[in-house]
Amino acid sequence: MTATTTPRAGRREWIGFTVLMLPLLLVSMDVSVLYFAVPFISEELRPTGTQQLWIFDIYGFVLAGLLITMGALGDRIGRRRLLLFGAAAFGAASLLAAYADSAETLIAARAVLGVGGATLMPSTLALVRNMFHDAKQRGTAIGIWTATLTGGIAIGPVLSGVLLEHFWWGSIFLINIPAMVLLLLLVPILVPEFRNPGAGRFDLVSALLSLGALLPVIYGIKEMARDGVSPARVLAIVAGLLVGALFLHRQRTRAYPMIDLGLFRRRGFAGSLAVNLLAMFALVGFAIFTTQHLQSVLGLSPLRAALWSLVPSLAVGGIAPAAAALAQRVERAYLIGTGFGIAVLGFVVLTRVTPESPLWLLLLGASIYAAGLVMVMSLVTELVLGAAPPEQAGVASALTESSSELGGALGMAILGSVGAAVYRREVLDGLPPGLPADARDAARETLGGALAVAEGLPADLGDAVLHAARLAFADGLHLAAIAATVAMLLGALVALATLRGTARKGPLLTPEAEQGALLNASSSDDSSVSR
Repeated sequence: MTATTTPRAGRREWIGFTVLMLPLLLVSMDVSVLYFAVPFISEELRPTGTQQLWIFDIYGFVLAGLLITMGALGDRIGRRRLLLFGAAAFGAASLLAAYADSAETLIAARAVLGVGGATLMPSTLALVRNMFHDAKQRGTAIGIWTATLTGGIAIGPVLSGVLLEHFWWGSIFLINIPAMVLLLLLVPILVPEFRNPGAGRFDLVSALLSLGALLPVIYGIKEMARDGVSPARVLAIVAGLLVGALFLHRQRTRAYPMIDLGLFRRRGFAGSLAVNLLAMFALVGFAIFTTQHLQSVLGLSPLRAALWSLVPSLAVGGIAPAAAALAQRVERAYLIGTGFGIAVLGFVVLTRVTPESPLWLLLLGASIYAAGLVMVMSLVTELVLGAAPPEQAGVASALTESSSELGGALGMAILGSVGAAVYRREVLDGLPPGLPADARDAARETLGGALAVAEGLPADLGDAVLHAARLAFADGLHLAAIAATVAMLLGALVALATLRGTARKGPLLTPEAEQGALLNASSSDDSSVSR
């Protein structure tokens, strides 16, 4: 009976969904759009080294820190309303960033972009939960959502490079504005409002505690990945964990918590978040190795490297929707385990990559592991949303994206540290004798340092340094691929242990109850909702 009464999305919902993909694409692109613009920004704004790091990092830090807060806020004030607020903030901040006349202004604009991004990402995913009541349609929509998110990160550097070829550096921010204007015009017409009328008042103290928990942990992990372990970075992580414990205690004792911890007792919810974290651990953590191999080992220009790095994204473009369709017939836990198995195959291929290997071998391995991980991510995202009641979809979406941020930070820290440790050990054995001590130290630190050293040496000596550095980097890549393989096998085990039997035969609420909640929320909204 449920199958016959479940409402199916029509043309209006699908058009509205397409509009929702615009902000998601732009928010994900803004993570990586600065890659090629740094020399131009440095020349014009003259930032200090610290300011340059904050121009890069502030967006991701603010975005990660506010995801849970914004997800909970959307459940209370309305997800569509929060989306529109985020679009306005994102557009205004993009304009400010494009015409920034100082490093401080650009940092502030990037921070506001992070606030806007934190409102847009959970809102788009939560609205998908409310617009698509049919499980099959919702799975397809979430698959497209996942592909858009991962595709935006890959497209960002390419679009940045193309724009910088023809326009000034501010153009990489101005492209956001037309899409945000379109969003502000079309969303009120095409996308229904939804909020949880029983969520209670917004808890500002919990919001501050969540920010104080996530930001120090992610900051400490990212700084370790970049510059190694230090007491200050360890202290930041410990402080974040302590604040996180206070946050959890407050959620247990509040009548209307920001996060209902009962979500984690729902079958498949916690397991899905853990699986998502492991998938992002490998996907983000290994990206630096493929990027460096393209530029520093194969010698491609930044734009050519960015264009070639699109190949895995294009190759797996249809994987997420296909996985959603297949999940209607096959147990999701087994499909997720298969996705991790495919990723293992990709990382095994990458252990065969050497400095002399053809470009296609690197791209083949990257395409295989990306296909497996995109399959995993789309399926676990659907499971998280399915395990959460519709009225808590905003918080569930924010928790999914927070696990992604944490997984990516851990991947960069752990896999990056593994690769760096192998490089530093192996390169010393291969460097030619007679190299000056300062050149030897610089070559030992990073592959980029070795390339810089080689440029200032006689041809024969420079070639020997390059050969040793590239071999050492390949050895580090191999061990990082093995570490990622171990993480993928762990992910498969977690999926099989925690997610079997979680496939939904329909919505957790009856269609009538879910529609009733939607109508109640809509009727209490200040603006009318088109249907």
